[in-house]
Amino acid sequence: MSPRVAVCCLLLVASLAVPVPVAASDAGTPTIVAVYPNPTTDGDAGEFVTVSFPAGTDLGSCALADDESRVALPNRTVSGSVTVSTAPNRTRELADTPVISGALPSLANAGEDLALLCGGVVVDAASYRNAPEGDVYREGAWRPLGRTAFDVRSVTDANATVFALPDAPETVIETLRGADERLLLGGYTFTSERVAAELAAADARGVAVHVLVEGGPVGGVSAREARLLDGLVANGVSVTVLDGPNARYPFHHAKYAVVDESVLVTSENWKPSGVGGHGTRGWGAVVRNASLADALAAVHRADAGWVDGVPWRTYRTNATFQPPDPSNATYPSAFAPLTIDVDDVSLVVSPDNSRRALLTFVRDANESLLVEQMGIGTDTELLNATLDAAARGVRVRVLVSGAWYARDENAALVETLNDRARRDGLDLRAKLASPRGRYGTLHVKGAVADGERVLVGSVNWNENAVNRNRETELVLCDRAVGAYYTRLFQADWRGGVWTLPVLVALVALCALVGASWYVRREIVFETADAAVGWQP
Repeated sequence: MSPRVAVCCLLLVASLAVPVPVAASDAGTPTIVAVYPNPTTDGDAGEFVTVSFPAGTDLGSCALADDESRVALPNRTVSGSVTVSTAPNRTRELADTPVISGALPSLANAGEDLALLCGGVVVDAASYRNAPEGDVYREGAWRPLGRTAFDVRSVTDANATVFALPDAPETVIETLRGADERLLLGGYTFTSERVAAELAAADARGVAVHVLVEGGPVGGVSAREARLLDGLVANGVSVTVLDGPNARYPFHHAKYAVVDESVLVTSENWKPSGVGGHGTRGWGAVVRNASLADALAAVHRADAGWVDGVPWRTYRTNATFQPPDPSNATYPSAFAPLTIDVDDVSLVVSPDNSRRALLTFVRDANESLLVEQMGIGTDTELLNATLDAAARGVRVRVLVSGAWYARDENAALVETLNDRARRDGLDLRAKLASPRGRYGTLHVKGAVADGERVLVGSVNWNENAVNRNRETELVLCDRAVGAYYTRLFQADWRGGVWTLPVLVALVALCALVGASWYVRREIVFETADAAVGWQP
């Protein structure tokens, strides 16, 4: 492995972690581990406190106290972590420790100074303020109850296929069609007839098929999605919807599949205009590696297996569905998929680890940074890091969607970035995408750094996607992959790809030269980007 690739690998290497366990105190001292003061239920029913004890501790000798009262713990012997709840039947489905019934201090939502006493002596304390609804206080911070804590997972020398949409939708179908043992699909919306047919066929041949989708997408679940999911469930496919008052994420916005020992990650939804190739510009990658597949399968299992995972039949009982919005446009296939052994691939998951991973990606750019996004939050760390990269001399290009629903906001962003570049003399340019018939709208959430590191996945560059949604992203470190996506970025930056027969091109060139000689004048381009050739 080259020194450059070794450095690339070190950027994101980490081991896969399971949801954060409650651990006993190393010193054997009773410890307050977690406080849940503001449940989503009426009257805060189901408040709890998790405490860790040495083996054989008599709880009756301990108490929890605040400024107003001291409440003795139940008289029983425990070892390790235990959760004391005012509504144990409700808490058992939320906690990952044994749950016992017991009274608690008031646990005020506005704030509390809580003390744990054993033998009349304070052995630990926890203070919190302004408890968000549904969040648990653990290790000095609030986080939604049940949220996972996966680390970045990295592998080396993995075989991968990288592809563009709408150019290569068959890559998606062929990958799903190859499933022999497991097919785990995670998505935001699901309206693709072709994908549904592949899932049903996989189930019929004995593959374990599980589908996980968002229960409250913007605009609602369509009648078409309801029909397809009804059909899958009728054929025996497991379909889970993330929804309800205990939902851990504002949106399950990930777009991925685990297919046996491979992972498929894209920027596009499971619908005709997305993975079907009938609309959006997207980036995707298939990586064949058992370790990476197991890591993503663990994310799928954690998301589908908690209380906010609702069976489709239960969800649809009280759901209403919206009219479908079919898409059947066709586009040329200018970019063929590339299959290659990739030096390093990392799986990044929001909200668990993407903030640090994406900031590292941008901050480690030394020469060039090509950013292609549906949009970028105007007050985000990622945008600030991108500006910082330009300020330290990195060549930065930012391409954002010009679609009607994002045009005004993105045009303002482009103007701001270009004004900043002119004011500070930065090698930074930004523009709105102009598809010119190559695709419908730009939906990419990607970037290329230094021509060798590439982001592919569902993470929009805004605070919600990075810090709150469930998202999945791959970081591929490889010069060939970087060259592939750089070429794709160049084409989108120019506004399409033109291919002319050699003879026609020569005739056109001669005519241009002749005309130039005849009028004896120079052709002046308004900007360097309008010139023939690529100047990143």
